Amino acid sequence: MLCVFDVNETLLDLTAMDDLFAGMTGTPSARREWFDLVIRTALTVTAAESYRDFAEIAGLAAATVLARHGRRATDADRQAIGAGLRSLPAHADVPGALDRLSIAGARIVALTNSPLATVEAQLTHAGIRDRFDGVFSAEEAGALKPAPAAYRVVLDAYRVDPAAAVMIAAHDWDIAGAGLAGLRTGFLARPGHSLLPGTPQATFTAPDLDALATQLLDADQRHHNSDGHSDVG
Repeated sequence: MLCVFDVNETLLDLTAMDDLFAGMTGTPSARREWFDLVIRTALTVTAAESYRDFAEIAGLAAATVLARHGRRATDADRQAIGAGLRSLPAHADVPGALDRLSIAGARIVALTNSPLATVEAQLTHAGIRDRFDGVFSAEEAGALKPAPAAYRVVLDAYRVDPAAAVMIAAHDWDIAGAGLAGLRTGFLARPGHSLLPGTPQATFTAPDLDALATQLLDADQRHHNSDGHSDVG
């Protein structure tokens, strides 16, 4: 079983940047406003079958949000936001759940829209980089998730069929994109996140990563019992 993880919000806690954006704008909800704009812009770029660097999108979105609140973004602001992204903590449920999957023999990889250098720094700072067999960025495909090409980067690297992989994410659009690309999907229903209405349900759904890991391992065990071998590894 190849477990493919989204990073921001799925593994790492973006609420750690709430105070930073509140200090810049005076608005407690500004960080969510910023990240929502980042995602909406990325989705629009992808729908137009184009590509833009995700870090560039994040910077432009920050400038837009600050302008909405009457402040012009400075170089220091942009540097602070970049530093904040690279130093996010892991959610409390992440290290233990990754360890359970790894001990069971699952291959664990990360797939993010962020530049490769950024995600490497993020996972290292969060203390979980050593849990990952590989780290991938959509920049390698020249297409942001949820474009199918982004998921194929990982599938091609490991030479596995889509059905042998599961995409784990706290984002509705990531689940929808991975499902359309043929992957099984694990939706992490973190607070404030839900699946898109009218789209196929995720293969697995759980409120935290430990519970989701249990579902994945139970499903693998059932597969093992039904055909005499495990697809873990």
